[in-house]
Amino acid sequence: MIRKSITILLISILGIAGHDAPTYDVPELTGQFEPSEHSDFRQLRSRYTNREQAWLRKEAADAFEEMADSAALDGIRIFVVSATRNHEYQVDIWTRKWQGRSGEDVERALSILEYSSMPGTSRHHWGTDLDINSVEPSYFESGQGSRVYEWMHANAHKFGFFQPYTAQTRGRTGYNEEKWHWSYQPIARKLLKAYNHLVTPDHINGFPGAETNAEIDVIRKYVNGIAEFPGNPFMQR
Repeated sequence: MIRKSITILLISILGIAGHDAPTYDVPELTGQFEPSEHSDFRQLRSRYTNREQAWLRKEAADAFEEMADSAALDGIRIFVVSATRNHEYQVDIWTRKWQGRSGEDVERALSILEYSSMPGTSRHHWGTDLDINSVEPSYFESGQGSRVYEWMHANAHKFGFFQPYTAQTRGRTGYNEEKWHWSYQPIARKLLKAYNHLVTPDHINGFPGAETNAEIDVIRKYVNGIAEFPGNPFMQR
């Protein structure tokens, strides 16, 4: 009788956990939706961004605003210059850069991939990732930009954020270092797990050079080419 009761309890707990666990599908993971129409998203308040609109998942938005307020107490201003970007937006970025380059298709794609994602592979699709203050590497090398990065490096983890694209050391593959790009780890790690489970190279399409993604191995080298962080199940060795 006791064993039966324990079994029923475990089934109930597992059932509740499964019901409450977030589920993601391929369109959401590859940015084929409008964040303004998604119930899990909200706009950042205007003082936290220089954009007319900047959308994030609610939990990530709350965490960023709390982090920005904390930074302000230390005399540091951090603000979002880019937040959620859907597939269509990323296609515009990619196509513009593709048209500005020449050479073989793989060569052109690799050049763009130094700093920009193929549509359908960007962490900016997820509503967990954002760029702060400037997307120019030189900004973070001196003056206010250097102080911003030092503060983020020391404090971002307290609010759930980490820098996915650090210097390419310890075998990290993919994009060049981006000191402006920060990711809300509590949700992003779940989205990455779902992405690896559901998305294949065939889902990465609809833009010039898309067919190169399999040869370049974009999912392994770029989507999963992130820095180490505590509890990261995809930590590169």
